[in-house]
Order: sequence, then C-alpha cells, then structure tokens
Amino acid sequence: MLEPVEMSAADIQSRLPWGEGTTPLMLAPMQGLTNRALRGLFVEKVRPDVVFTEFVRIQAGARKLLSAGDRAEVAARVDGTPLVVQLIGADAEALVAAADIVQELGGEHLNINLGCPYGRMTGNSAGGALLRDPVALAKTLSLLRRHIAVGFSVKVRSGFDDPGQVLTLLPVFEDCGVDFLIIHPRTVLQKYNGPADHSITAEAVRNTRLPVIANGDIFSAADGRRVAGETCAAGLMMGRGAIGDPLLFKRLRGEYPAVSEPSQRLAELQQYLSDLLPRYQELFCGDRQILCKMKEVLSQVQDPALSKPVRGLLRCRSLIRFAELLAELNGCSLRS
Repeated sequence: MLEPVEMSAADIQSRLPWGEGTTPLMLAPMQGLTNRALRGLFVEKVRPDVVFTEFVRIQAGARKLLSAGDRAEVAARVDGTPLVVQLIGADAEALVAAADIVQELGGEHLNINLGCPYGRMTGNSAGGALLRDPVALAKTLSLLRRHIAVGFSVKVRSGFDDPGQVLTLLPVFEDCGVDFLIIHPRTVLQKYNGPADHSITAEAVRNTRLPVIANGDIFSAADGRRVAGETCAAGLMMGRGAIGDPLLFKRLRGEYPAVSEPSQRLAELQQYLSDLLPRYQELFCGDRQILCKMKEVLSQVQDPALSKPVRGLLRCRSLIRFAELLAELNGCSLRS
C-alpha cells in the first residue's frame, strides 16, 4: 500500500493556477487546437484565467521525450496568464522524466491526461485507458507528485466504462497529492456521445477536499451558469464551446451580452477568424496546413445562425479563397 503524500490546504492553495477566492474560467486542452497561436489570441482578446497546452505525448524509449515543437509550447506563462502543460503517456518513468524537463523549462503547472478516449491513447494504456488499472495509476501519480515541485492536476473522465468510477478514485487523487481535479462527466467509452452528467461532478465536489473544475457541454453562458450552480465546482473549463465562441469567457463574466443577435454573431466570427489567420500563417508552414488548421477551428462553431457562412468557409479549397470569403462577411471588431 502506498504512503499518502502529506499536503496541507495551504500547500495546495499555493500551487493552484488561480487566486484564492476567485472562480476561474479555463480554456480546455484540445488536441490540434490549443496551440500557442490560438492561446495567445484568447489571452489577448478574452483573458481566460488559465490556459492549457495540447497534450504532449510522452513515449518510453523515444529519442527525445519532448520535441522542439513541444518545447516551444511549454512557456511558463502567456502574457501573465497561467499555462498548464498537459502530459499524456503510459510509462511512469518517462512521464517523470518529461515532468522534470517541463519544470527545467520554467513550467509552473503540470496536468496528466486521464481522459483521452481516442485511438492509440487508449490502446496503449495512456489517457483514459489508465483508469482501467487504478493500482498502477496510483503508483504513477504518487511517483509524479514526488518529482513535481510545482502545481499538479489531473483531467479525468467519470470512468473508463463505469460513470461512477471517479467517485471511487477521489481518495486516490487525495492520497497521491494532486492539487486539483478537472472532471469531464462522460466515460472514456462514451467519447462525446450523450450528455455530460454533471450530477457526477456535483457528487465529486461534495466528496473531496480537492478543488474540482467542471468540464463538458458548456456551450453558452446559460450552460456555464447552470453547471456552476448545480455542481458548486471551484471553476469551469470550456473546450468546444469556447473554441466555437471565444466570447463565452466574457459572456460568463457579464462583460458581454449573454446571447448575441445573429448579425452580431457573424461579425464576431469574422473578427475571430481574421485575428487568428495571421497568427496561424506565422506558426504553421504552407497554405494547405494553415487552411486545414483554420478549418479545425471553424468546425467547432455550432451556432445554427452561422451554418451557412461556416459551410461556405469549410468548402474552400485554397487559403486565398478562404481569406477572400472571410473578408466578404460583414462584421465589426471583436471587443477586447
């Protein structure tokens, strides 16, 4: 049996990436999307309280645990906004070595992905598949905690195939010295099917001393307020909803209308994509890659009022035509 990692409430609070007494709104880690260009735009325009990297894949035996690209993503902060570096992998020793590198590079917060439901991440016992062996998971997290001197969190699904599994894991997370939890209340096998069951999040909040961040199906200000009220979570994390509408952060804070008229939504979309395009042109190589990356962002826009212009942009086969069509949309500035 593993010895619990002894930590006081003050220890935990000192390592959280948000201030005491605040309710943080976080930009979720999303593979292929939350790169440094997009994070920089969000920080400049809508100021999430915390942002996350895409997951950094850690493989035992790899020639380099962190590629040059990974290292470029692992900046300690983005214009004063705390950055959490998310790692995903199956080998405990490799994860520890990667965590050491991230800390040497100035990383102030690390997160372990226990939720990815896709492909080889589950097949190789990484991501959400780690939930299939709670004993091995506890050993890995305890080992990591002893090597991580900075903030340490996990992002977890409600279970691998049992939606109540996360409740049985709460003592494990506490004993392993995790500072806070992010819970997406779907199972790994569900992927994104069915609604996120935030009654599980609420029960987790009631049954752990750790701060819990609620994640899943927050697409509007009304969704966010409902989830916050139902769960009493310490904060909210938005992924698909925020990528589709960055102003969701300002809507939730009451700094912007909770719902925009369709014509204004079109203006907001145009400004968002127009601001993002030059950042992607600087980060990525070649028109084809830039166009694909812009379309990945655009595919997260689910507002029915925008379906026609979104379809038109998604059908573009050249970056030049994409930029032309984007410029033709009537719009006004995305307010800073």
